[in-house]
Amino acid sequence: MKKLLIPVAIIAVLGIYLYTKAVGTYNQFVQTEETINGMWAEVETQYQRRADLIPNLVNTVKGYAEFEQETLTGVVEARSKATSVQIDPTNLTPEKLGEFQKAQDQLSGALSRLLVTIEKYPDLKANQNFLELQAQLEGTENRISVARRNFNESVQAYNQNLRTFPNNIFAGWYNFEAKGYFQASEGAENAPTVQF
Repeated sequence: MKKLLIPVAIIAVLGIYLYTKAVGTYNQFVQTEETINGMWAEVETQYQRRADLIPNLVNTVKGYAEFEQETLTGVVEARSKATSVQIDPTNLTPEKLGEFQKAQDQLSGALSRLLVTIEKYPDLKANQNFLELQAQLEGTENRISVARRNFNESVQAYNQNLRTFPNNIFAGWYNFEAKGYFQASEGAENAPTVQF
């Protein structure tokens, strides 16, 4: 009887350990996934802030009759496209993030063209509303950068935890999958050409 009790006790202790490890790992994945979802919401909030500033910027610039309508139209269209791309936080795949980032990069390019074109209009550059909007836009771009960095850091922690042993076994059981990162924009590795 004593010989049977020892293996049963070992199996019971092992079973309890595996159960608590599985539950703890599951809870840890849920918590880090929620952190990622919160970080993603912050990224979206900052992009939305930028999108909300653009109509005010466009309306301020429109007041100057000489201004190029094509540039304004490009900004408005890029804003529309960027705000139409939505990502479900439970599906943060590299492909979806790439699609989202491509739309945001197009908007960034349109805004850059707008700001370069504005250099021709000294009255506009001196307009207080324009200066305030431009400062808010620059601040928002910095906030976007910080939000994206924080998002990538939370994804990195999650993915590292997901891939370590024995968590990778439990992750497979519970269908937790690696999340995608924000990547540098295409061509970002090339220095911009400056011409005078």
